[in-house]
Amino acid sequence: MEGLENMAFISNAISLVTYFYGHMNFSLTKSATTLTNFTGTSFLVALFGGFISDTYLTRFKTCVLFGCIELLGYAVLTVQAHLHQLRPPPCQGLAISQTTQCEAAYSGQAAILFTSLYLVAFGTSGVKAALPSLGAGQFDEKDPKESAQLSSFFNWFLLSLTVGAIIGVTLIVWISTNQGWDWAFGACTLAVFVSIVFVSMGKSLYRDNVPRGSPLLRIMQVFLVAIRNRKLPLPEVADELHEVRDKEAGVHNEILPRIDQFRFLDRAAIGQTSGDASTSTSPGPWRLCTVTQVEETKIVIRMLPIILSTVFMNTCLAQLQTFSVQQSTTMDTHILSFKMPGPFIPVIPLVFMSIFIPIYDRIFVPVARKITGIPTGIRYLQRIGVGLVLSAISMAVAGIVETRRKLVAREHNMVDSLQPLPMSVFWLGYQYAIFGLADMFTFVGMLEFFYAESSAGMKSLGTAISWCSLAFGYFLSSAVVEVVNKVSGGWLGNNNLNRDNLNYFYLLLAGVSVLNFVIYLACASWYRYKTVEVINQEENYGSEAAKGKQLEVLTA
Repeated sequence: MEGLENMAFISNAISLVTYFYGHMNFSLTKSATTLTNFTGTSFLVALFGGFISDTYLTRFKTCVLFGCIELLGYAVLTVQAHLHQLRPPPCQGLAISQTTQCEAAYSGQAAILFTSLYLVAFGTSGVKAALPSLGAGQFDEKDPKESAQLSSFFNWFLLSLTVGAIIGVTLIVWISTNQGWDWAFGACTLAVFVSIVFVSMGKSLYRDNVPRGSPLLRIMQVFLVAIRNRKLPLPEVADELHEVRDKEAGVHNEILPRIDQFRFLDRAAIGQTSGDASTSTSPGPWRLCTVTQVEETKIVIRMLPIILSTVFMNTCLAQLQTFSVQQSTTMDTHILSFKMPGPFIPVIPLVFMSIFIPIYDRIFVPVARKITGIPTGIRYLQRIGVGLVLSAISMAVAGIVETRRKLVAREHNMVDSLQPLPMSVFWLGYQYAIFGLADMFTFVGMLEFFYAESSAGMKSLGTAISWCSLAFGYFLSSAVVEVVNKVSGGWLGNNNLNRDNLNYFYLLLAGVSVLNFVIYLACASWYRYKTVEVINQEENYGSEAAKGKQLEVLTA
């Protein structure tokens, strides 16, 4: 499902600017802004999809429901692209300077476009939030063999996402360029429909979660009760704090023991200490929380620094994607006698990732597992850290390659020439390859980390957070360019890369990435993995495999 769905999404995420500009008569600025808002929304709204999955619907139902919403969005896009009545008249025979004279889309046409776009964004966000958790939920984390398979699942999930993106960037983009946008959107509609069929075929086999209430509401309760009890002294013995171990009364099938961090929040679990015999009924959740509920809140707080320290890497990814494509337009794009089209440039890092992922999963992880004894080979935070280091190296390499490219332009007196430089575009492959490795380590490490560390009642919300880091990184990228350009006096102010100082910009990003890694090291060293006491609760899964297991204690 992820491969097909991402094939449709990525193909549009990189090429919709052409559709907005050439078929909807948007200006270049409005086209770029519309695409940025669409992409950012698609990742940010994943939080809502995760909330729905954990609170109201099962993960499977969330995937199907949001997949159908995405399907509807692509269907409307297909109809609009096919019927000329739903689009403004095309601009023909006008110079670039005269495109402002084109007839703009009227309000009804724009409404259809934006409705379909945000149906797609809303749909893909729900799928991205719930689908990783649905897949990961098929593996028993208490079983060492299945725990290793869980890590492998996330690697293959990324591979499916990558292969889908490769097909989208090549085949779907080729269809939109040569056959028309109605055919391209139609192919995306078909892909999403088939993806829903595929995931539905396994319905009778899935272990699926049973929603147990809003995790956000539980977090609010902890803060409010802790504030109300702020004057109460903390008990010296942790066992005096309120906990519910009866599985019929408990919210989830796990107990989170108290960890000595954020002690202020422990006051939310302080029960009535006076001899109020009149209180015959137990206090409600807005007056007394369990230790597990408090620790669930602490987990979210501990995760925040980790989330924030990975945002800048995604900012670097955004810069690499945009400026590397611009660099490629000044370089020789021939492979033997074949000329690589500009939109195909993003295929390079995807191809590297598709090669690295099986090697990592089948060679590196088993070797590392034998050395460390950890089912995943290395711990989640270590994997994220390796990715952050590689992203800094990638930015440094990008700066060196750009310095080399500018040197070639000067040596051949082509600084102001529009002709491609006598330098192969595959010089960009070095920075792409290293960043592909970085993305493989960090992205999957974040998915694993947020899934494993989230409490049982907020797994989908946890995986949705990893997508939000990507969204924040992309939103931050525009601000970074503007700030650097203003402070530096115009490193990126020219329309000519040969006269710009893009190499300095890349090296600056490398330096900031190193500083970001130092901050991440401090956050990762401070982070404390959760300790879980698991109580069997067979109704938590729809599978017979969950029955009859003993009480176990897991320490990450």
